[in-house]
Amino acid sequence: MRAGFIGLGSQGGPMARRIAALGHPLAIWARRPATLEPFAGTGATVVGSPAEVAAASDVVGICVVTDRDVEEVVLGDEGVLAGMAPGGVIAIHSTVHPDTCRRVAARAAERAVDVIDAPVSGGGPAAAEGRLVVMVGGEAPVLERVRPVLTTYGNPVVHLGPIGSGQVAKLLNNLLFTAHLGAALEAFDFAAALGVDRAAFATVLERGSGGSFGAQMVARSGFATAGMRQTAATLLTKDLDLMADVARRAGVAQPPQVAELARAALQRYAEGG
Repeated sequence: MRAGFIGLGSQGGPMARRIAALGHPLAIWARRPATLEPFAGTGATVVGSPAEVAAASDVVGICVVTDRDVEEVVLGDEGVLAGMAPGGVIAIHSTVHPDTCRRVAARAAERAVDVIDAPVSGGGPAAAEGRLVVMVGGEAPVLERVRPVLTTYGNPVVHLGPIGSGQVAKLLNNLLFTAHLGAALEAFDFAAALGVDRAAFATVLERGSGGSFGAQMVARSGFATAGMRQTAATLLTKDLDLMADVARRAGVAQPPQVAELARAALQRYAEGG
């Protein structure tokens, strides 16, 4: 299956390299030339626009940052949709609003192009090892058509329902993850106040029933959150805002304790921990 990829940063770059490494012809484009450098010698073909990526691909993965970025690279005059042949598939790996995916899917359907939303979780190392969790919303037969590409970097690849469902699952995941960060920050401070060494307690949590991925991240930072502020807090704030809007539009209240703990964690990051 011919694949294309746009968004070659810390998450998308390893995903795209896995596609090429496992033998799929790969077309790539990037705004920043530096993100293309790791693809030298991989067999990936660099092209001049998102439309050219689509013209060379059966499926195009999108892993840019914001809703606006997604709509620009897909729906713009030189966007993916302008170059994709009928029967092609666009996989939105970015974490964005479910409604953005629905709007893009509606526009794509006018050109007989299918869209799935397929946000991922696990980070760059998991992508490089082919063990990202891929959360898919969209038609099941469309997923099955492109599964050979998604499984180059994803295991498991989980179908969650109609278009937008993958984004809802990812936003829920990030809400809970942020709450875990907040709980871990408080727990490590509490341990220290009780005379328990933070690092030793982190070792306990690695195998203990109270452990979490959030606790591992806090421990790896050396219990200093300032280093994670710029990279994590901005994106998590975006995702919490998206989650709140999705809940509001659905007329469903967010779980108050989880939401409050998540917001408190972001406030602590903003203040430098």
